[in-house]
Amino acid sequence: MQTKGLSVPGPKLRKENQIRTIHSTLAIEGNTLSLNQITDVLEGKRVRGRANEILEVQNALKLYEQVRKLNPFDLKHFLKAHGILMKGLVNNPGKIRTKNVGIIKGKKVIHAAPSAKMVSEQMNKLFRWLKADVETHILLKSCIAHYEIEFIHPFMDGNGRIGRFWQSLILMELDPVFQYLPMESIIREQQEEYYQKLRQSDKEGASTVFIEFILGVIEQSLLELIEKSPTTINTQEHRLELARELFKGKKFSRKEYMNSMPEISTATASRDLKIWFDSGYIKRQGERNQTKYFFV
Repeated sequence: MQTKGLSVPGPKLRKENQIRTIHSTLAIEGNTLSLNQITDVLEGKRVRGRANEILEVQNALKLYEQVRKLNPFDLKHFLKAHGILMKGLVNNPGKIRTKNVGIIKGKKVIHAAPSAKMVSEQMNKLFRWLKADVETHILLKSCIAHYEIEFIHPFMDGNGRIGRFWQSLILMELDPVFQYLPMESIIREQQEEYYQKLRQSDKEGASTVFIEFILGVIEQSLLELIEKSPTTINTQEHRLELARELFKGKKFSRKEYMNSMPEISTATASRDLKIWFDSGYIKRQGERNQTKYFFV
């Protein structure tokens, strides 16, 4: 599964995929707002709908705006993300649950989450592993983290959406393009199988079948991105447009710019930044390796 050579999609496709992602991840959890209604919410328009469903969309947008400020290997950032996602929707958003929970379908318990007194220890263990492990490929780490979050069920509500979001955040460590993959849309299309693989993994005491399923989802979403992305000539003008979007309102280094454009060389990155500085598009602070840039 390769992402090398894939460019970050243009603004139009990025916006479309963000809307689809928010719509799908909330629809999986029962939100009834349509794609058009969610588009209107994100554009600040008035929407007729349930107040809590509109708030779910607004919170999701706020969280997705924070992706580049979140460390996927830091438990405190994970709790902060849940706090943003569930603010005004649950009691104590961003706080580990203190009650025992289970997932019930009809009259049958289909998942009994670990005891509340075990949750903090298990989440700390998960994030220690995420941070320290250097042998497991990031693709597998993201899938394992997704499964473990769903299995541990650290919160009273919002576990599904935060688990899917956190997998994407981890994948961004591999390639920035993962921020724009429509993974949640594909999961929603295969929602029954998604839950079936979670249950099967619980029953077998191993996450293998769930990991295989999610790897298939990632592959499908990459193929969809390739199909929908117009062939783009990798021009300096195109890179300028993307950089403006990616680093809007924040300072960045040459290394961070290169990481966001994996197809360019060090020389090309340096040349871009010099031309943009000379043209007045960006300003800079610091010298040599400490230099930071920002758009004006």
